[in-house]
Amino acid sequence: MTICSRSVFRTIACLVPCIFILAFGFVACTKTAEINPEEARAIAKDAYVYGFPMVMNCKTVYDYTVNTDSPDYKGPFNQAICEARLFTPDDKAVVTPNSDTPYCMFWVDLRSEPIVISVPEMEADRFYHIQLIDWYTHNYAYIGTRTYGNEAGKYLLAGPSWKGDTPEGISEVIRSETDLIFAIIRTQLFGPDDMGRLKEIQGGYGLEPLSSFIGKDAPAPSAEIDFPKWAEGNQYTAAAFEYLDFALDLVNTHPDEAELMKKFAKIGIGTPGQFVLSELDPALAKALEEGVQEGIEETKAFVNANSSDPLMSAKMFGTREFLKKSAENMGQPNLYILRMTAALMGLYGNSGEEAVYPAYLSDKNGNPFNAAEHEYTMKFEAGVLPPAKAFWSLSMYDAQTQLFIHNPLDRYLLNSSMVDRFVKEEDGSIVLFIQKDSPGKEKDVNWLPAPDGPFYVIMRLYDPMPEVLEGKWAPPTLDEAK
Repeated sequence: MTICSRSVFRTIACLVPCIFILAFGFVACTKTAEINPEEARAIAKDAYVYGFPMVMNCKTVYDYTVNTDSPDYKGPFNQAICEARLFTPDDKAVVTPNSDTPYCMFWVDLRSEPIVISVPEMEADRFYHIQLIDWYTHNYAYIGTRTYGNEAGKYLLAGPSWKGDTPEGISEVIRSETDLIFAIIRTQLFGPDDMGRLKEIQGGYGLEPLSSFIGKDAPAPSAEIDFPKWAEGNQYTAAAFEYLDFALDLVNTHPDEAELMKKFAKIGIGTPGQFVLSELDPALAKALEEGVQEGIEETKAFVNANSSDPLMSAKMFGTREFLKKSAENMGQPNLYILRMTAALMGLYGNSGEEAVYPAYLSDKNGNPFNAAEHEYTMKFEAGVLPPAKAFWSLSMYDAQTQLFIHNPLDRYLLNSSMVDRFVKEEDGSIVLFIQKDSPGKEKDVNWLPAPDGPFYVIMRLYDPMPEVLEGKWAPPTLDEAK
């Protein structure tokens, strides 16, 4: 199936009307067509929902690879960056992060040639995976315990236009729909004493250009990409379209989306030249802002309508093909509301086969959890723990920032490695305390500290048991303390 070049599409889309205009002596082509505010608002809503994940990619790229002054800076493209530490409230580039698995995170540019990623051999009982995410934020592939086992291997990551032969020594060729991809390596940490071994494993993850791997001269490097400076907050306003306009230059139009791109072009997104919000007619700019807010409200409504579904995360992270099917099953007209919800609530979350994230966003009456007003508990009946082959955890997030919170224990989660230390009730059950104040020194081991205000909690089940994905398991409830 042929995928049209976006740059070619953009040029043709503007040149045809421009040639006509110039031939008849009218003014030169503008970036936006004549459009009424109502139509502009509707298009803006669709464009915002469609493009929000790529806008957030612009934020991550800028913080991780461009802005060397950012506290989240990792390093340049095509360089494996690993950190033998767990995430804390000081990590702010990605919302709803985990603090279970030390990360390796890096952006990969496949425009000039493929990259070979190496994996070391590790213990059979240690969970790891490499999550591969394209520029649209689809999880297009995984390398890891579930997919290939824990033996050493070398995997060739190739972009959509690569046509070479598979070199000797490559375990698998994995293709992406886009040339820019994000890779996240999560490696299970068994406990504080395991950090040395984990650091050794991280040192075994490697990236190497294909030319180096096969001992040939490297091809000419691709042109450097001038990523726009990130301004926090712009993702929630019409200024997001400046990033989306840029982001669309980095992909080829998927056949299913050619008509959608023509529609976006009516408001100046995806057309030649730079989209600058301040240069628009005020009435058009106002309509675009209204469309953005409608897109946000539509997404919030979708989240609220599905917040009680323990398998919601498993339905909104995955490949393009998976999301299309998932949207159909949920009665949604397209996959984009799922993709935006995923980016808004948990950017770069895992596909269901790798991890499931039951979310605790509101109480049984639909009110957001608020530790300034209430104390909460979660009970695991005796011998009944979340069914995960690898491990499970329960993490706390501030509802305003969507990040971890500072607390007296420097504790951001409770997880399966702590089960033997939990205080048990007389009947063998385990009661966890979710509140802002200590439940008492003897029960602190069961305490997940909450902020002095609204919060939400995410449960994670890595390598979930079949009953989880089949909907046969119900997560324990989070209730007001009695």
